[in-house]
Amino acid sequence: MIYFDNAATTKPCDEAVKAVCETLQTNWSNPSSLHGLGLKAEQALNSAREIIARALDTDSECIYFTSGATESNNLAIFSTAKTLGRHKKKIVTTAIEHPSVSQPVKHLEENGFEVVYITPNKSGEINSADIISAVDDNTCLVSCQLVNNETGYILPVAKAYKAVKRLYPKVITHCDCVQGFMKLNISASCLNADLISLSGHKIYGPKGVGALYVKKGIRVLPVNFGGGQEKGIRSGTEAVPNIAGFGAAVEAFSTSIDERYQKMVELSNYLCQQAETVEGVTVNKFSESSPYIASVTVDKIKSETLLHYLEQKGIYVSSGSACSKGKKSDVLKAFGYDDKALDSTVRLSFSYDNNKFEIDEFLKQVKNAQAELVKIN
Repeated sequence: MIYFDNAATTKPCDEAVKAVCETLQTNWSNPSSLHGLGLKAEQALNSAREIIARALDTDSECIYFTSGATESNNLAIFSTAKTLGRHKKKIVTTAIEHPSVSQPVKHLEENGFEVVYITPNKSGEINSADIISAVDDNTCLVSCQLVNNETGYILPVAKAYKAVKRLYPKVITHCDCVQGFMKLNISASCLNADLISLSGHKIYGPKGVGALYVKKGIRVLPVNFGGGQEKGIRSGTEAVPNIAGFGAAVEAFSTSIDERYQKMVELSNYLCQQAETVEGVTVNKFSESSPYIASVTVDKIKSETLLHYLEQKGIYVSSGSACSKGKKSDVLKAFGYDDKALDSTVRLSFSYDNNKFEIDEFLKQVKNAQAELVKIN
């Protein structure tokens, strides 16, 4: 099996699996319980919190656990709307955000908020100056992802947010960091973000767990209510096994970010070089992009058709965001892909255990597909 769909989800690493299983078997108590078993579960919770905080170079009290990045993004956006939205009704975001950001923002837009969507320029890139100039005294929130999940493009978040916070210190800055955390060398302070969303299953941890970083001094109101867990910001009994697995994955890979990044650069460059030898295949590149994600257009073959053809050969890719379920990508359209490219682009996303031989096999099977499949005009 050749798995090139790591932006959708990653295979849990051995350390994460071990942590989940051990916690399920020996540390299954409720961390809110006052007895010794509850204290042991709370200690596991806090240990994972400290590990993730160190990876972001921040304090553990800034980390709040959620069920995943979707909840973290929703919490960040709707909480800001609740705290500041009565007097400030403007949100600045981009036209290339993940649905877990774009859909909550759209909901707020339908309910009276003004939303400015920053679109890529002719080179397919977001200009930091456009983000900055869109912010004014009526703005409550700026929300931008760090790495685009469909193309790998790296947005100028740190530069834009630094200027925004200097000009408008009370504006809340939020970053969906799902495709950047543990892949790029980042910290909470260098991003200049008040709120940062993270996910466990994108970094070799389990599904069903994420986190929201909240900068000290930033007020976050809950959007669901209950037992007051996570300091009242996110009620509901914490999923200790999943959280332990999340922490174990972060700990396992926190010292190899540079090493893995360099390997991804080599793989990405190799894909670009080899793709040039295959007629009708284009790797869509940006001046600033994550080597973990590659957008590949195969002329005249529908992406979903190619996806299933490759699957039969044991190669797994994506036709875009896993959340899109095969629909035409608004994100790629915003990047300037024409209608033909929208129908003919697949996403490859790499992990540390992929290699050049797998890329060779991918391109070999693409050539076979070009010969065997019915082409579109």
